[in-house]
Amino acid sequence: MYRPSLLDLFCCAGGAARGYQRAGFYVVGVDIKHQRNYAGDEFYQADALEFLAEHYQKFDAIHASPPCQDFIPTIPEKHGTAHFLPDTRDFLLKTGKPWIIENIPGAPMRADFKLCGCMFQLPRLRRQRLFETSWHGFALLPPCHHPEHPISVTGHGVPSANYYRDNLRGVEYGILAKKAMGIDWMTRDELSQAIPPAYTEYLGGQLMNVLGANGRLSNANR
Repeated sequence: MYRPSLLDLFCCAGGAARGYQRAGFYVVGVDIKHQRNYAGDEFYQADALEFLAEHYQKFDAIHASPPCQDFIPTIPEKHGTAHFLPDTRDFLLKTGKPWIIENIPGAPMRADFKLCGCMFQLPRLRRQRLFETSWHGFALLPPCHHPEHPISVTGHGVPSANYYRDNLRGVEYGILAKKAMGIDWMTRDELSQAIPPAYTEYLGGQLMNVLGANGRLSNANR
């Protein structure tokens, strides 16, 4: 069965990739660091934008998650990575491909979709993410509502305030975080950077509709 190909830029361990796979895509990940736990179909260790420039024509669609650290207000030191978001958008606009950019609230981007765990049967997960799309997507989604003790999986494996309030420790926190995210193959550091697969499974369905409307699914060759 044909699966449209999707290029997953700045992929980390592949939370986004797993969701796109569930939506029916063949996913190829690219990251500057080796990702031994990557969940997609193929992985390349390379500069994401250089790989995009050389190979974008081979793919039906593109997802990008540029580094977000410079947009986190609680991190005073900057990493010098803020330019990746506009640079990525500028190149994606030139490709003519359907694309999705993901980042955090506060990033300088259009929020066509603002997703959180409570919208996807992940009621304990508080993890808002913004998604800008090439087709200016829009959908009526249920309001965000969390139970009394939501879980925030943040900060390079550093537990959220809820970790201390709920008296969770070590392995217990890791198990709870994985369950909250719907991810079972990542380390805690990888979880802190991940997109819950439920988000991109939903967006992947939207992306499939865009590809079908543009007649691109008829050119199946994989």
